[in-house]
Amino acid sequence: MEILNVKNLSKVYGKKIISNALSEISFTIEEGEFVGIMGPSGSGKTTLLNLISTIDKPTSGTISLKGSEPQVLKGDELALFRRRELGFVFQDFNLLETLTIGENIVLPLTLDGVDVEEQEKRLNKVSKILGIEDLLNKRTYEVSGGQAQRTAIARALINNPAIVLADEPTGNLDSKSAQNVMQLLEKINKEENITTMMVTHDPLVASYCNRILFIKDGKIYNEIYKGDGRRQFYQEIMDVLSLLGGTK
Repeated sequence: MEILNVKNLSKVYGKKIISNALSEISFTIEEGEFVGIMGPSGSGKTTLLNLISTIDKPTSGTISLKGSEPQVLKGDELALFRRRELGFVFQDFNLLETLTIGENIVLPLTLDGVDVEEQEKRLNKVSKILGIEDLLNKRTYEVSGGQAQRTAIARALINNPAIVLADEPTGNLDSKSAQNVMQLLEKINKEENITTMMVTHDPLVASYCNRILFIKDGKIYNEIYKGDGRRQFYQEIMDVLSLLGGTK
């Protein structure tokens, strides 16, 4: 089933001096896919993520998520759509220090007015999947970076979103924690069929995806699929990046 359909998407910034951040980008993401977005600095990958996540609006073109077009929604409708259909995982975790780990995870449900019993049920399920059951009563400053990112992933999943959008999810982690987080994202993608789209500059991180879209100068430059194994896929990613001219 098609989850995301991006058609002829363009984003232009400025009036006197015009900058084409994205030009006529089109692609689809099917349910259960794990898609990476890569490209040099300034290529448009963050702009693309901002448009899909409804943080910004396109100049032209359409974004359709499970048949809805979020760019036409406003106010409360848009906030509700964002909360129910999108899960976000950021580089800097975006956890609230005033809340416990468990309270951070159920925050989207609290905002949605979900009753406490249902919140507990979903919290137990998602914390078990992510292996953080023992951390639920701790504060954010009492856990490691890797555990904080697991918490952020749990919060992204708690509402059963149509798609999880991850922006450099391992950017603030050491290599061991980064590997653990990516193994986790790969696991929930396969076992829970969680559709995921991730922006990253790291080829090792990208090798956990099953498809990579490369963007250059606001356009899709190339697209590759994972074949037999991650090592081979990593090498293919490196080859395309070398042609692109940079991994950042």
